[in-house]
Amino acid sequence: MKRLLPLTLAGAILLCPLSARPQVNAEQVMMIGRNVLSMEDYMLAIQYFNQAIKGKPYLSDPYFYRALAKLNLDDYKGAEADCSAAIERNRFKTEAYKLRGFARQQLGLDSLAIADYDIGLKTNPYDRYFLFYKGVAQTSSQKYEAADSTFSLLLKSHPQFDEGLAARGRLNLLRGDTIGALADADKAIRLNRTLLSPWLLKAQIAADKADWAQATEAMDEAILLRPEEPDFYVNRAYLRYNSDDFFGAMADYNYALQIRPDYTPALFNRALLRLEVKDLQRAAEDFTRVLELDNGNFHALYNRGLVWLELGRYPQALQDFNAIATRYPRFYPVYYAIAESYRNMGNLRKTAENIQKADRLVANYVSNPSRNPLDRPAIARGQTGSDEEERKEKSPEEVMEEFNRLVTVAPTMEPEMAFNDRIKGRVQDRNVAVSPAAPFILSPIPPRQQLNTDANSFRELSEFNGAGYVSPLYLCEASLTLTDEEFSRLSELAATLEKKMTEGEARPADHLLRGTVLTVMKNYQEAITEFDRAIEGSPLFPLAWLGRAQVLAARGFAENNLELQLRALADLDKVLQANPGNPYAWFNKASIHYLQRDYAEARRCLDEAIRLAPGMGAAWFNRGLCLLQAGERREAFASLSKAGELGVIESYNLLKRLN
Repeated sequence: MKRLLPLTLAGAILLCPLSARPQVNAEQVMMIGRNVLSMEDYMLAIQYFNQAIKGKPYLSDPYFYRALAKLNLDDYKGAEADCSAAIERNRFKTEAYKLRGFARQQLGLDSLAIADYDIGLKTNPYDRYFLFYKGVAQTSSQKYEAADSTFSLLLKSHPQFDEGLAARGRLNLLRGDTIGALADADKAIRLNRTLLSPWLLKAQIAADKADWAQATEAMDEAILLRPEEPDFYVNRAYLRYNSDDFFGAMADYNYALQIRPDYTPALFNRALLRLEVKDLQRAAEDFTRVLELDNGNFHALYNRGLVWLELGRYPQALQDFNAIATRYPRFYPVYYAIAESYRNMGNLRKTAENIQKADRLVANYVSNPSRNPLDRPAIARGQTGSDEEERKEKSPEEVMEEFNRLVTVAPTMEPEMAFNDRIKGRVQDRNVAVSPAAPFILSPIPPRQQLNTDANSFRELSEFNGAGYVSPLYLCEASLTLTDEEFSRLSELAATLEKKMTEGEARPADHLLRGTVLTVMKNYQEAITEFDRAIEGSPLFPLAWLGRAQVLAARGFAENNLELQLRALADLDKVLQANPGNPYAWFNKASIHYLQRDYAEARRCLDEAIRLAPGMGAAWFNRGLCLLQAGERREAFASLSKAGELGVIESYNLLKRLN
């Protein structure tokens, strides 16, 4: 939640459909877009600014306000690009430098952000947000003296600026001035008790001094301000555990998992607590869930092995310990654990072998640590600790202690550089599964598209609908869900078409229609039969090939049947032989290749779909996923940003998590 600057947006006006006008009225569209932006419906606002840019691409404002909408969706790369476009059209637009600087900060481009703020400060030398953001960027760049000078000027000009005080408090802590940090945090809290970062600052300072009670009190305040943040419960649980409040710690882990059921730090810590109080079966369940989510978490694997030992499940314990020994052959504690497993199974020879192996590793390490280093499996993800700390040589005892230590989440004391604290319109905060956009299917039900005004159509579909058959057909996503009313209507249509067939009056178009009805109703077996009949009656029938391809693909992946998948690709190739310019056939081919994990071929097909239909947001989104699979993050971010711009809501959620 980002706040950059206060904006006065235009008042509400009557929203008229853009399609009603023969020509885009850029000024009116801009006014509508700014009004929608003020209501925090950022996705819809972007669509209006897109229309304004199409109408008058030389104007600066549409790019600036689209950047502001993208920033609120955490699309920092897209916001930066739009700000640059706004500045190219009007280099005197000072607020665009502020907005671009902010976006660059979120991208880790602090030097470029500082340069933007310096340009703005030439015009407005005492602007509190230019100074505030610049000081934060200088702090992140470890330019502590320069940051101190910037904050001094800021607080001299704006002495009651609570966010500036909190930011300087963080700077003081980083410089080792705990007294100054506490003074700034306390003053910021006196000015505004609802500011989050000074409470986190106080909690960190108290925890560093092992003042668990005071640290817990500060975290209590932070949780009151942001009760939906699971990290805060994990960290408070750590404080409570150190205060011997086991019940409070367990309650915090449980609550964090209610907010985010697959949150591995909370699962791992709860498992450790359950192991400590001998709730062994449930500890094993938690460790198992951690490993399902993060199969490289050797801390969870080792501790689960210990649970199996205590439960007397020695073969399972050996399986876990052997997996660790294979990956880390010089991790000596695992051999003692393997020896204990064999001892309980009555295999004394294996017991002795593994004890000797562990003893030999320790003895070699003690005699020459640099020549005989011990393996140290990576700490469970989420645990705090700098890279420098991780590189430090640790004794065997310290390594073992880490395996039984609760993980914490790195404290976030960053200044609250936020646009607003409300959720309405922030689609990137919705938890959506990261899966590709669904392929297209033919359907008698119109698509439910609210943002993208481009109708899904192609030549053969338009010709079919122009012929006036029983029902028009539309292109919809295969993930379409039916209401009860729609299901009833489709059932009636299927019955009507079946009657025509029993009476011997069915045409290939009728079989096609019934196939599409059954596809949407997910009766795939009968749908294939109907598409087969349509193709038998009219071999050159691209719509029937397109319809059958998707049903074959759906069954092929549901049944893990490669033959059906290849038949689906063959049908799509026939569609493209009839019309190589059909972007939806290219998109559906890409969907099959993506699920087959042939990401290079999927990307090739998506590139062709985008060439033919540049406004197809789903193709940009899936292209971004292909690029992520290939490790090309920068280009992936650009594709996902474009997808969001074109109305694919999920792209902003994914961009937020990747950032």
